[in-house]
Amino acid sequence: MIKLKIKSGDVVRVIAGDHKGAEGKVLRVYREKNKAIVEGVNMVSKHTKPSAKNPQGGIVKKEASIQISNIALIDPKTKGTTRVGIRVEGDKKVRFSKKSNQVL
Repeated sequence: MIKLKIKSGDVVRVIAGDHKGAEGKVLRVYREKNKAIVEGVNMVSKHTKPSAKNPQGGIVKKEASIQISNIALIDPKTKGTTRVGIRVEGDKKVRFSKKSNQVL
């Protein structure tokens, strides 16, 4: 398994592709596929059959996954995109912003 520097709950910006410039919160990360689902980004229409849960059926809008390489973490201090580093503080590993050197 590859170690990813983006986690669920992070606020990210899309830096490449059709949705470039869009921002949102990471809802889910798929490490084995190198993909993530970002809130409000890469919306697709899914056709659903009527069921007990959704008796009407119809077309449902939902987020599709996006490549991890196409998103960048937003630095809470500078409000711009930043790369993520990992360092050891005491006996814990922490993620930090390479731009502001602040712990995330």
